[in-house]
Amino acid sequence: MVRFLYDIVSFVFYAYTLLVFVRVILSWVPHDRTLFIFRLIYDLTEPFLGFFRRLIPIRSGMPFDFSPIIAILALQLSRSLLLKILGNFL
Repeated sequence: MVRFLYDIVSFVFYAYTLLVFVRVILSWVPHDRTLFIFRLIYDLTEPFLGFFRRLIPIRSGMPFDFSPIIAILALQLSRSLLLKILGNFL
């Protein structure tokens, strides 16, 4: 049972990290935000990315939004810690 939970947690963190990465890529290319798939990606990632944008606001002289980088690092750190805890029960 713990192994199954370990795999599920690992997959969820991987999938969400992938969604954040896709969101970054989408910000570089023109696309129709009203399409279902793009709305879904934005709706799933905005609460998490918005949190980091409030921590690191974009200044007028900053040409780059660092919040996705910090968000992905936080996801990876959280994933590692949680999997380490679950790994102790295996």
